[in-house]
Amino acid sequence: MRFRDRAVIVTGAASGFGRTTAARFGEEGAKVVIADVDEDGAVATADLVRGAGAEAEVVVADISTWDGASATVDRAVTAFAGVDVLVNNAGIAQLDTTGSWDCTEEVWDRLIQVDLKSVFLCSKLAIARMRERGAGAIVNIASIAASVSIGGAAYAAAKGGIVSYTRHAAPELAPLGIRMNCVSPGFMRTPMATGERHGLDADAQAERIARMGALVPMGHTGSTMDIAEAVLFLASDEAAYVTGQELIVDGGYVVR
Repeated sequence: MRFRDRAVIVTGAASGFGRTTAARFGEEGAKVVIADVDEDGAVATADLVRGAGAEAEVVVADISTWDGASATVDRAVTAFAGVDVLVNNAGIAQLDTTGSWDCTEEVWDRLIQVDLKSVFLCSKLAIARMRERGAGAIVNIASIAASVSIGGAAYAAAKGGIVSYTRHAAPELAPLGIRMNCVSPGFMRTPMATGERHGLDADAQAERIARMGALVPMGHTGSTMDIAEAVLFLASDEAAYVTGQELIVDGGYVVR
């Protein structure tokens, strides 16, 4: 098991990429802190981790705030004696992308806070704990929206900020034994992407996924497992000499 007895934090782990990633860490022997504002979803994810024979802790908190991020990192320290891996996955989508360059100030501020500021806060707090161990790995979830014009300007700005933050912080962290990388998903089948989270019925979701898949050279959308496996690779000792990188998982969309 690649992560036996390692303390892992996964934010936004109540569904989608976060849930699958947390479950995979559990299967690989990690002790997992699951952070989300959705208590029911977070508990369900914890059940998956425990079902794999691993330990899990649930923190119901808004990790885009100092108090929420602190509560999450503190739980890892009190329950599992530290932090070995942080996965900054929490995020929201920009629902109205029509004229998205002209979005409201409220939408802009919310996207930047949840999608980008949360990465900074959780990383800042986790790095302090990783330094105590002289090692650690951080994987941030960005998006191909950082590279191509999809998803809305506020969303793209936040995700582009994650890529830039990763590249800038990585060489500063390297002498401390801490690696930071990011994964940029393309068109994926998640509750946020399908529209399930926003109330679309099954037929509308299927149509939306079909449209997305038709844009991809591989001919279909990706899965949450595709992202989870990319995250686990970057967090593992298999990627011990990899830092400051953006791993794009998109079926070839960006380079089409």
